[in-house]
Amino acid sequence: MSKPDSQPVPTAKPPVTFVERPWGWFRQYAHNDNCTVSLMTVLPGQRLSLQSHAGRAELWIVLDDGAVVQVGETQREYQAGEEIWIPANEKHRLSCAGERPVRVLEVAFGDWQQEDIQRFADDYQRPSQA
Repeated sequence: MSKPDSQPVPTAKPPVTFVERPWGWFRQYAHNDNCTVSLMTVLPGQRLSLQSHAGRAELWIVLDDGAVVQVGETQREYQAGEEIWIPANEKHRLSCAGERPVRVLEVAFGDWQQEDIQRFADDYQRPSQA
């Protein structure tokens, strides 16, 4: 569902720049790029729908230990600081199996549209198309 004015969707994880400073360092995930940044918080025992997006790829940066992430058919627990690349059209899901909420910083490359969500499974009975 690409529109003529939509943003290009990268096929591979964009480069992450590591920059040192006298006080320490920072990692730059997008430098003057068109992207959408979201901070997702998932409550204990909850999870996002199993979903995919045709119009965007996502880089997830785990902020809290215990985030359970499924990409494709693979699911595993991630720790704070780990990064997950989710290509366009790849099924994915974020869950919180622990006793404390987990946060993931999402940097989405492409055209972020709510209507672009294709749900394959959802605990809240939402429609398969957002």
